[in-house]
Parts: sequence; structure tokens; C-alpha cells
Amino acid sequence: QVQLVESGGGRVQAGGSLRLSCAASGRTFSSYALGWFRQAPGKEREFVATIDTSGDWTSYTGSVKGRFTISRDNAKNTVYLQMNSLKAEDTAVYYCAAAPFNIVTSNGDYRYWGQGTQVTVSS
Repeated sequence: QVQLVESGGGRVQAGGSLRLSCAASGRTFSSYALGWFRQAPGKEREFVATIDTSGDWTSYTGSVKGRFTISRDNAKNTVYLQMNSLKAEDTAVYYCAAAPFNIVTSNGDYRYWGQGTQVTVSS
């Protein structure tokens, strides 16, 4: 069982930056691949980024490539999402998720979810 708690959301102007954190409970954090998702008002939840257990492999949805960076610190049981050059369309509730695999190839692999943190980008 893994419990996830996101933090770091807030309101920022377009072009600004935020860093989201997701702290996990449990001793087996390093054995979970991790991901970030987001859900904008009136839209379905969408994949943003994922990272494997070692932190060596990452993948991003096209709209955030070059602007967002996912990373993890297994010693701190924390995964991060650095978001730069934010746009109004990045406004959403951001969720972190954990999958009991070394690497995630399907969004259906995620088993545990946080409660989300709101990110609002004003133009």
C-alpha cells in the first residue's frame, strides 16, 4: 500500500514556474514507477509525465515536452514535477500516481493516486 500526498500547487502568471512535490508513505517507494496526471475543468484526466524506478527513464505528453521535468528522490520518497513556461492551458488539478512496476507502459498500470493539487495559470 502506498499513500501519496501532493503539494506545491498555486496560482502563477503565464510564463512562470512551479514545482510540484508528491510525498509517498511506505518502505517500497523505490520499487514503484511514478506518474503525474492532470484534469482541467470539464475535461478528462490526462497523462502528463512518468518516471521509472531508477529515475533514468522518463516520458512526457507532447504538450509539456521541453517545459516540464519529472524527477524522483528515492531517499526522500518524493517525486517532483518542475513546470516552467507555464501556459493558461496548463491550469488543472495535478495528481501523482504510483505503479508497482519498474516502468509504466500503460496508464492502467497505476494503482495508487493522490488527492491532487490545484495549479492555476493566469494569462
